[in-house]
Amino acid sequence: MSVLCDTQIRELIGIEPFEDNVKRPGKISFGVSSYGYDVRVGTLFKIFTNVSPTGGQAIVDPKRFTEDLFVTVDTADTGSDHVIIPPNSFALCETVEEIAVPRDCLAICVGKSTYARCGIIVNVTPLEPEWRGKVTIEISNTTPLPAKIYANEGIAQMIFLQAERVCARSYADKGGKYQDQAGLTLPKVD
Repeated sequence: MSVLCDTQIRELIGIEPFEDNVKRPGKISFGVSSYGYDVRVGTLFKIFTNVSPTGGQAIVDPKRFTEDLFVTVDTADTGSDHVIIPPNSFALCETVEEIAVPRDCLAICVGKSTYARCGIIVNVTPLEPEWRGKVTIEISNTTPLPAKIYANEGIAQMIFLQAERVCARSYADKGGKYQDQAGLTLPKVD
């Protein structure tokens, strides 16, 4: 496998909207970089709450995940440029960009150092060959303080690896449950 450089990313990876990585004073960087693409977080966030609507403490169960575990915030509706993630809490969000990974590539996501240095951890599972859609991003605030996350600014970097051979079975071939997701998607178990 080899890492794709900026010109290969432009030519091989479907990213819409595609942005160059230019200086944007006062903004967390995004766009194509030397060996990756820095994606932006969108305006829609689902922030975990520990209160169950039926009373008592909520339990996170990936097999029975429900919408009532979150408070939904759309910064486009609030007129704000950010959300606040409570201390030791977690949020789901979506990328601005839609990504289409070619059959001979795999994307690995890592958090941007600007957030990592503040105790904000970004997690995305690998984007498998022929995966398509907006990426659901997981953001953990590991600090004992509230944390600000800025909408429409950089949040994570996608690193694209190209295989020497095309895979025998892609994510599209498997009919992956997160294929063509239009935005922030909650956990599913088939």
